[in-house]
Amino acid sequence: MASIVLQNVTKVFDRRVAAVSSLSLDVQDGEFMVIVGPSGCGKTTILRLIAGLETPTLGEIRISDRVVNGVSPKDRDVAMVFQDGVLYPHMTVLENLAFPLRMRGQSKTQTRQRVRAVVEMLGIVDLVDRKPAALSGGQRQRVALGRAVVREPAAFLFDEPLSGLDVTLRLAMRDQIKALQQRLRTTSLYVTHDQSEAMALGERVCVLWEGRIQQVGRPTEVYDRPANRFVAGFFGTPPMSFLTGRIRRESGTAFVDVAGGTIVLPTSLSSDRAASGPETIVVGVRPHDLSLEPSPQQKDGVFSGRVTSVEPFGSRTDVHVVLVSGEPCTVSSPPHLRVETGEEVRLRVDPDRLHLFTSDGATLDVSCPPAKG
Repeated sequence: MASIVLQNVTKVFDRRVAAVSSLSLDVQDGEFMVIVGPSGCGKTTILRLIAGLETPTLGEIRISDRVVNGVSPKDRDVAMVFQDGVLYPHMTVLENLAFPLRMRGQSKTQTRQRVRAVVEMLGIVDLVDRKPAALSGGQRQRVALGRAVVREPAAFLFDEPLSGLDVTLRLAMRDQIKALQQRLRTTSLYVTHDQSEAMALGERVCVLWEGRIQQVGRPTEVYDRPANRFVAGFFGTPPMSFLTGRIRRESGTAFVDVAGGTIVLPTSLSSDRAASGPETIVVGVRPHDLSLEPSPQQKDGVFSGRVTSVEPFGSRTDVHVVLVSGEPCTVSSPPHLRVETGEEVRLRVDPDRLHLFTSDGATLDVSCPPAKG
């Protein structure tokens, strides 16, 4: 196993395009870390830099405390698993799995024993005599995973390995990868654009945007205490709604006027930066922290709006609303609740579940870790 450290790494392409900017990241020995972000944010570039397929413009990369900037890819002892499950088409599954060991000069006995252990571990014993053309997408991906595992590398690098699979296969493979990593405890860095995949797999999550780290933390920490508006909006299905608010203070109490309603800020928020911050702010609220209330008993935290569409999902119903301020928001409601498009509704928000941001996206919650990068 190995730790992976990137220290102030920058990668510039064509002397002008910075795919990664002054990035520092520490993946601990045996950890499963997920790098997540939108397409084009630099995720794959980071993996290629670690694997030695790209050279950093600036900065230092260490694997197991060894600086590897000038080390050949074959000597870095990392195994990369790609999206398309690359296999040699003229070889059987057995031959594909044995090939990396043959290239290392291992004996036939050692190779046979190691390959047998891996095919049993991954449940692909019945596939060993097939060639890649006879495999399904999920089977090819399991064999590609086996090619990485059979090498017993110091670290795994996963480059969106599940994005080409259908939903059912993706969920099954996700469970298998997580169980395998927990069994082997091999340091793993996994790249995805899917926030739900990142939440499900990662012991820690690194959120990347435009080549810079926005936040690193446990999945629940990143979801509950986002470091900035980008992180808040990236995580969650449906995504967080953002409303323009204005803070005012009366007799030591902080209020925020938003979407035609007023919210008394709880002590946890009014006592920190929000109380002394800018007058105009952005209020973030997750759909499950809003509720539809036909006749609310309290006026604090209640907004009015009109339903624009209703999406039933079985376990929940997402109600899309335009508030009196003209701003859109989404409410995740119990499946039995019935509302119609065009209906006038009232919404109530839990003040303790608000997320407050400055107009440029910085969090106003001092308990949140600062954005990085």
